[in-house]
Amino acid sequence: MTQHYLTSPNIKKIIKSRKIAYLGAKFFLAPCFFMLVCAISWEQRKVKDIADNTYGGGTPQTSIDSYWNGEIPWIQSQDIIENQLFNVEPRKHISEEAISKSATKLVPKNSIAIVTRVGVGKLAFMPFSYCTSQDFLSLSGIQIDEKYATYSIYQMLQKEKQNVQGTSIKGITIEEMLSKKIPVPCNSDEQGAIGAFFHNLDTLITLHQREPPKEDKILNDIKTDTLFHEYYCQWLVIYKEGSVRGVTMQKYHLTAEWVKKLIPDVKLCDFDRITYQQLINDYAETHERQTTMDFHHQLKGAILDAVDDGLIARDPTRKVIIKGKSPNDKKKKYLSRYELQKLLTSLDLNSGLNMDWLILLIAKTGMRFSEAIAVTPADFDFTHQTLSVNKTWDYKGEGGFQPTKNKSSVRKIRLDWQTVGQFYAIVRELNDTAPIFVSKEKKIYNSTLNDVLERHCKAVGIPTISVHGLRHTHASLLLFDGVSIASVAQRLGHSSINTTQKTYLHIIRELENKDIDLIMKSISSLLD
Repeated sequence: MTQHYLTSPNIKKIIKSRKIAYLGAKFFLAPCFFMLVCAISWEQRKVKDIADNTYGGGTPQTSIDSYWNGEIPWIQSQDIIENQLFNVEPRKHISEEAISKSATKLVPKNSIAIVTRVGVGKLAFMPFSYCTSQDFLSLSGIQIDEKYATYSIYQMLQKEKQNVQGTSIKGITIEEMLSKKIPVPCNSDEQGAIGAFFHNLDTLITLHQREPPKEDKILNDIKTDTLFHEYYCQWLVIYKEGSVRGVTMQKYHLTAEWVKKLIPDVKLCDFDRITYQQLINDYAETHERQTTMDFHHQLKGAILDAVDDGLIARDPTRKVIIKGKSPNDKKKKYLSRYELQKLLTSLDLNSGLNMDWLILLIAKTGMRFSEAIAVTPADFDFTHQTLSVNKTWDYKGEGGFQPTKNKSSVRKIRLDWQTVGQFYAIVRELNDTAPIFVSKEKKIYNSTLNDVLERHCKAVGIPTISVHGLRHTHASLLLFDGVSIASVAQRLGHSSINTTQKTYLHIIRELENKDIDLIMKSISSLLD
């Protein structure tokens, strides 16, 4: 079949007439497959000239639930899988209200979404209307063959990606992207034939790269008439146990329980798209959209492995529609400075070590709950006023120290002199290497601390927030006080500054509005 496409009369005719050089079939069997070198007779057109319109993107305010309870796909960079130009699976959806009150735009279907700010080389053709984050440039109203345009721009971006390797350049600006040139055959039939050729080849590569069924597979006791929930449990044991954190493994086991509950009698051989869509629909009746999306992602890996091993004929997850019930009213995510001051004033710090001290520590450092309960006296450097974060506590499991969430989470947090004095007095007589707030015998859960925090909030008449809300409060106050995003990201232990930007985008926008006022005031004073 591959040979049929490689020797297609239309393609051979185009190659002969336009003197297109292409590599042999063995070189096509790779992720990058657009290996055309066009003749000089082809027109070189700028990217901006092949589309009627261009669109940017934006992120609606994450703290407003109604923005994230719509039906409109909102695409992030992580939704675009490199080399899969026609397969996008949106993780999040937004409402029309979110579009009207943010910088994001509704892009018409049959457009090309190109990642610009956070990396070079990723794009996708979008057969449906969508919105994007600010990391995208979208081209709509494509004037040439859509498949040809997609592959041509992708090939151009791959060259750009090679050029910036080893440099500090991590993205491409919109202006640069629009000014890039791609070769365009004058004849629309040629464009269509080439676009269809590579699209067919793309499909063939996907099929050829699948492993044929093997009798000596680790899962060799699994047959097509095996119940799906039994297969999924065995898949978890083989591929996930020991390779993911305990907390993540618990989520997989919970997914397995739901699968057994919802489809107890479905066999692998009967697992088709309708069955899978019904499974997702049933789960979505009692869960929010994002939770349903997580459920889908935890199942998809096992299902695709079953397809590769010949246990399921076709991918039943293809084009699945993710639904979900409306989110419940959620607690306020952060407090104002005045509200936080009222909360801290209400803490009982005179009756020895108690949960109020843990609330104080999280409020003053922005630490995660699992990081804060793992703190030992030895982690404090009272001389240099720092606190080392280098571990977490397994409060959901058997207890004991665990690694941090990521490498960036290992950090030193500067402490103010007041916090240093308070904790020096309370921990100096304690065991240096033992956690201050927990032990294997004395467990504590975030729900326990949330209850204590709720009582304090109600007592002083401020909005009730969660323990994680204290972390948001800490970051929000720093940003409002003019601390740079980079410094806040480092203090919070975020793996990327992009995480900080997305989490606190609503605050950043408020600060931008404040900056505009300052800029106008500064400019207007020049003539005074």
